[in-house]
Amino acid sequence: MDRRWQVFPDVTSVQAVARERIAAAASEAILARGAFHLVLAGGSTPRGLYASLRDLETDWKAWHIYFGDERVLPADDPERNSRMAHEAWLDQVPIPREQIHPIATEQGLDSSVRAYQTVMSRVDYFDLVLLGLGEDGHTASLFPGQYWGEGDSAPDVLAVRDAPKPPPKRVSLSAHRLSRSRQVLFLVTGVGKRDAVSRWRREARIPALAIDPSSGVDVLLDAAASPDR
Repeated sequence: MDRRWQVFPDVTSVQAVARERIAAAASEAILARGAFHLVLAGGSTPRGLYASLRDLETDWKAWHIYFGDERVLPADDPERNSRMAHEAWLDQVPIPREQIHPIATEQGLDSSVRAYQTVMSRVDYFDLVLLGLGEDGHTASLFPGQYWGEGDSAPDVLAVRDAPKPPPKRVSLSAHRLSRSRQVLFLVTGVGKRDAVSRWRREARIPALAIDPSSGVDVLLDAAASPDR
């Protein structure tokens, strides 16, 4: 599977390139199909990226937003990926509220999995999926040693009951569902990610390896995360 590794000087550069890639993907999708379906990642690097999208010149009414994973926490908890995205970006742009699809984990693990499975049943291919990489090689809430949802028979949405980092209960899109995208973009920053990147490049069995769209993946690294620096 094709992985395109691109190294940039710093986090700001990674965010700027990612912004350009999102803008281009949105323009292409809206022109071709009248809608742009985007999956968001959590974390500090995406926060800065999302803030930079506030002034993007685009048809916001054509955007549809989804989340790759979510922690089972109250809706207003600051550790929720959806709250971060709303504060950094979504509350400042006119995307129709009904086209923003948070994972409602405040309803409980099993209930929110069923509800998001219904949301996913209405979406064919995503246009762009944003993902990060943990120091252990996890992506979304797919962790080493657990079920990642690979293969055509895998469900779209997984209940994670024993994540190795708190909180233990999470909801995640499966590797198979995350791979059903026209583009997948990983944002990887910080020296703590070097070992995971090295293992990924050697095709070690880590969750990031399970994301395998037919178009390949693009990995944007800052210099600190690159094993070659």
